[in-house]
Amino acid sequence: MTALDLALPAAATLWGAAAGTLLPRAAYRFSAPAGEPWRTECPAGHPLKGWLGGARCGACAAPGTPHVATPAPARGSESAREPDGGSVAEGDSGSGSGSGDDLVPVPVPDGGSVPGDRRPRAAYGPRTTPFVVATALVCALLAVATGGRPELGVWLLLAPVGVLLAAVDFRVQRLPDPLTLPLAAAALALLGAAALLPEHAGDWSTALCAAPALGAGYFALFLVNPGGMGFGDVKLALGAGAVLGWYGWPTVLLGTFAGFLFGALYGGALVVARRAGRRTAIAFGPFLIAGAFAALLVGAYTA
Repeated sequence: MTALDLALPAAATLWGAAAGTLLPRAAYRFSAPAGEPWRTECPAGHPLKGWLGGARCGACAAPGTPHVATPAPARGSESAREPDGGSVAEGDSGSGSGSGDDLVPVPVPDGGSVPGDRRPRAAYGPRTTPFVVATALVCALLAVATGGRPELGVWLLLAPVGVLLAAVDFRVQRLPDPLTLPLAAAALALLGAAALLPEHAGDWSTALCAAPALGAGYFALFLVNPGGMGFGDVKLALGAGAVLGWYGWPTVLLGTFAGFLFGALYGGALVVARRAGRRTAIAFGPFLIAGAFAALLVGAYTA
């Protein structure tokens, strides 16, 4: 094992950790139910500035501002996907999804508080640590599988977007157009640049064909069963097809199969745990992304 073999995963891990710290605010702002505009205020009503960074409100942290912890909206509040980029709503088994991780601060007039408010008073939305861990792990695995080939730079740039999309879809069953469509365009553009560099191990023309092909496949599923496949998944499939197509059609097929397998296993686990029924719909975006990631690791390692 050379020094480069050790340095690349270490550098990728640091990059992923740094990128993960920038995702919580975007995840909160994008986590609006389908049909509603992106969030522009913290739960206390203070305007939010920017999209990147931690989910902390400076105004809420000001001395003398009282707060009380209240549950964030439960996941699965929608009953179906919306054609504007939403995805299938996760079924509610009645157990609820409010937890300590979902508590958000809201001012109260009398300055009181409630027991159990364990989060920083200025915090709102998702925690930073899960994003840091997930993005760092994803980037490290990509570096191990890809090595020093030029496409690694593409994967490291796209990985944080994939983590963000999975988090948003899991929280509110919506895949934002400002993320899915630019992801596909960026993937093709960056891979086109990587194809001009020596020692790359992919084929840009296949990626260019796989993007619309996979999108068309998901669009057909959307037409057959609009209640089971959201149009946001169709748009996400364009980016997934571009990424997977870089390593050839077998990788595209593997990633597609893995996504449906992961989704089926998750749905089956919910049924066994009696948290969902056989007809309960789940957000498919995270599994589409997980399947593409698994196939990408295989394709990069075997290329």
